[in-house]
Amino acid sequence: MDLSPLWISLKTAAAATCLAFVVGIAVAHWMFSYRGKGRGLIDGLLTLPLVLPPTVVGFLLLLLLGRNSPVGQLLTKLGIRIIFSWPATVIAATVVAFPLMYRTVLAAFEQVDPDFPQAARTLGANEGTIFWQLLLPLAWPGIVAGMILAFARALGEFGATLMLAGSIPGRTQTIPIAIWFATEAGEMNTALVWTVIMVVIALGVIAGLNYWSGSQPSRQIVVLANPLLDSLWGWLILRYTAIARRAADQGSSRQRRPSHPATRCGSQLLVHLQKNLPGFTLEAAFSAAGAPLGILGASGSGKTMILRCIAGLETPNRGQIILNQRILFDAEQGINIPCRQRRIGVVFQNYALFPHMSVAQNIAFGLQKLAPAERARRLEKYLALMQLQGLEARYPHQISGGQQQRVALARALAIEPEALLLDEPFSALDTHLRSQLEKQLIETLACYEGVTLFVSHNLEEAYRLCFNLLVLCAGKVLAYGPKQDIFERPPTYNVAQLTGCKNFARAQAAGLQSIKAGEWDCTLEVVESIPRSLSYVGIRAHHLTFTENPQQENTFPCWLVQTSETPHRVTLYLKLHTSPCSAQDYHLQAEVFKEKWTVLKDQPFPWHIHLDPLRLFLMES
Repeated sequence: MDLSPLWISLKTAAAATCLAFVVGIAVAHWMFSYRGKGRGLIDGLLTLPLVLPPTVVGFLLLLLLGRNSPVGQLLTKLGIRIIFSWPATVIAATVVAFPLMYRTVLAAFEQVDPDFPQAARTLGANEGTIFWQLLLPLAWPGIVAGMILAFARALGEFGATLMLAGSIPGRTQTIPIAIWFATEAGEMNTALVWTVIMVVIALGVIAGLNYWSGSQPSRQIVVLANPLLDSLWGWLILRYTAIARRAADQGSSRQRRPSHPATRCGSQLLVHLQKNLPGFTLEAAFSAAGAPLGILGASGSGKTMILRCIAGLETPNRGQIILNQRILFDAEQGINIPCRQRRIGVVFQNYALFPHMSVAQNIAFGLQKLAPAERARRLEKYLALMQLQGLEARYPHQISGGQQQRVALARALAIEPEALLLDEPFSALDTHLRSQLEKQLIETLACYEGVTLFVSHNLEEAYRLCFNLLVLCAGKVLAYGPKQDIFERPPTYNVAQLTGCKNFARAQAAGLQSIKAGEWDCTLEVVESIPRSLSYVGIRAHHLTFTENPQQENTFPCWLVQTSETPHRVTLYLKLHTSPCSAQDYHLQAEVFKEKWTVLKDQPFPWHIHLDPLRLFLMES
């Protein structure tokens, strides 16, 4: 029995797979980055051989490569013959296998978390580095699956091969063609043998595909995807560990003492930007120096978008961004410094740690352009600073959430950025761990001399970490200044809400130093001057006090409606003047410690609540 169809088929499928591998990855990467108007049309053309009948594909290839076509005439002049040759079988197999490779790889690229390449850009990586060190390793399982599918498709190709290469025994006759001609000649046993061989190969392909797609955890596949890169990283980073340790020991006595953040004024960030977003336009103008600036606002108010614009991950429609007298963005002058050149460290909300790299590789990712000794010195420095010693060889999925947060912070600081942007870094942590990491972050920022922006929707978190606050609502800056001023005297109703105030009433002036609180049905004496555009009066829940002197100013009888307890405090829902009619019939919320509640709860009604004039704040709408 002539086995040449088997070797021709395997040789053709292997060559076609190699060509589809190279071209498919290149085209998929280009399509992954391309966002032009014709993207859908281009994708359709690239996928067309997958849906067209093989004979149609073969006919189109004949038109393209035949002797009468421009391409065929050029090949004839060069002495190259394609039609009815083994290269024709490779071309036909490659054309029909390419769409499977392309679509599978493109889907694998699209499954990569978009925060990974964005994090790499903030660390100074160019697109080539991102492709070779991030996209390719992370998409490797999908690439392998695409290779297997492409090989199977190339191995089984019949119609296009027959049209373009014919059936020349020993030269272009593949297994599918051999089966066809054996059946036509009535040689059913020969056809059956070739069929069994194809079934065995197909089962092997299916088994390989199942192994790569489901038999191993995806994390493990990703970690093992590029052992050569892993070994290279390990050698480059750990080669000079001993040198770095000696340098750290020698320099420990010369370390700077932490300075108070409010005293550092060497760095300055000036931001004035507008960005059109679905539903509203983000407009922000502020400056930040050494003291950390907290950006506070509800979800969807534009907090993260401000950070992305500063980092260069998004482009504002108008405005200007200047960091340390260096223009990063200016719409009028057409300046837009690429993200990788801005020297701005970013800690993403989900940390965006590269899952196929170890802790040491993550931290050192942005240091690849440095000399090996300096790279190792910084790695040792930030491993020690973030208390990550002993975790260098572990991968992100092998460490806790708190350790991941510290790795992300160490990675952002290792490039020694001029500005540090923290996007809700504690949102995924439990209360105890958040408290511990808050303290560590405060200590770390005390030694950091650049500009720090901290985004949060947790007002207590922002208050503890930041000296100044910027309050956002639907893309507009409602308040900006020292945190004490914003919390003690919020200028508007929305600012008071965002800073945690729970007690509001519509208000209007009733005298020089008195106002009428509508919903509370009372007249209040105030200390501060009454603004002309007065709309609301408010007081925080923990500023309400209970008194036994009903004659004191701003003191009113109240009845308890319901309570809500936490481990240390009790929230009391109170109605003024009369007893409540329902559980929702209340005017004020007061917060007291459990000790106070133990004494208060046994006292008869009405109680008397005091609204301190010094604690009242008068607001615009």
